[in-house]
Amino acid sequence: MASTLQENNPHSQAPKPNFMLKLKENLIFKSKWAELNGAMGDLGTYIPIVLALTLASHLNLGTTLIFTGVYNFVTGAIYGVPMPVQPMKSIAAVAISNPDFGIPEVMAAGICTAGILFVLGVTGLMRIVYRLIPISVVRGIQLAQGLSFAMTAVKYIKNVQDFAKSKSGAQRDWVGLDGLLLALICAVFIVIVNGAGDDDDDRVDNQESETGWKKVQKIIFSLPSALLIFLLGVVLAIIRGPNAIKGFKFGPSKIEVISISKHAWKQGFIKGTIPQLPLSVLNSVIAVCKLSTDLFPEREVTATSVSMTVGLMNLIGCWFGAMPCCHGAGGLAGQYKFGGRSGGCVALLGVAKLVLGLVLGSSMVKVLTQFPVGVLGVLLLFAGIELAMCARDMNTKEEAFVVLVCTSVSLVGSSAALGFLCGIVVHLLLKMRNMGSDGQSCSDVLWFHRNP
Repeated sequence: MASTLQENNPHSQAPKPNFMLKLKENLIFKSKWAELNGAMGDLGTYIPIVLALTLASHLNLGTTLIFTGVYNFVTGAIYGVPMPVQPMKSIAAVAISNPDFGIPEVMAAGICTAGILFVLGVTGLMRIVYRLIPISVVRGIQLAQGLSFAMTAVKYIKNVQDFAKSKSGAQRDWVGLDGLLLALICAVFIVIVNGAGDDDDDRVDNQESETGWKKVQKIIFSLPSALLIFLLGVVLAIIRGPNAIKGFKFGPSKIEVISISKHAWKQGFIKGTIPQLPLSVLNSVIAVCKLSTDLFPEREVTATSVSMTVGLMNLIGCWFGAMPCCHGAGGLAGQYKFGGRSGGCVALLGVAKLVLGLVLGSSMVKVLTQFPVGVLGVLLLFAGIELAMCARDMNTKEEAFVVLVCTSVSLVGSSAALGFLCGIVVHLLLKMRNMGSDGQSCSDVLWFHRNP
């Protein structure tokens, strides 16, 4: 009766939409210091690639900071997990190594890749792809990407880097503001604070009686290691290049629509989109969704939605010169490693990027060029290890075999698509070999074990 009267009363207050409440809940911090620390977990990938594109291809850093900041905030609100926003690595690699592949070609490649991903998401085809790919192949891609990050991180730590030419130089000095000793100290600090990624602080909290040592452990385990290391890097960057601050020009960079010629569209698609698309499908959508399900089983992150958000980000931002972006399993693993547990983690990072982009614009590149690369290498190393450890749930020898084939081909051939193809072929061959002997039918061979 009361509900009927409420429906007939035009002045009755309508219930708040659940969608807005969900967005608000997705941005709530689980732990303030942990979320702040987790926001730093993806910078080991983000900063080097953005810096290299800015120096080699004259990417508008201010515009990129503004748009990626918005991307971070929106995706954090939508998904409620520390969903990263990373550069499209294949497109970036082509731009850095090829002087003729300029900003128009980069943006054309990003728009074409985004358009295809958006169509795959809208039509539901990406969901079908996600459900059909064997979990062992997904783990192989994750292991390969994680090891690739780790090997790149070791190069950052050991050798002097020339990001403008994407080359490693001489061996890094042991002592100095960007020395090898500094990087090793940072690595040891992270191991002591974060351990192997287990919830050591929860274990300490569960002790019935807290001794003096247990209290010390609790304090150590609660330290925001990645945040402290990043702040140390900022201080060292200012010390290394004090003139960079004097040259700051306050205010955002000028945002302009990029003019893309027919030739740029063609070159962007052939040299940028074709090699980037398999990596985006596998690592930015499939692997991200699987890793998100592993880390946050209570959160629903679908291949359809992830494919659409990657598409929409670049269909908007690339027209204004923002760096082509995607999500990435490595970034998600890195932010989780350092404490990111909610969408508020990346939303906070997005706000920081947005403020820097609006206040300092492209002047930020003067500080980034002085940032200790060895410190970035340490952050990237632990992000890569966290991603690689996802493959530890492969329990059978058959699954491990497929994982290692996929990983080895991906690393040696420098192609996630080639590793994926070999993994699928080996998976099918093993299923066909066992067909009939263990009760498997032909349909069991062709219809893979579905991902959740």
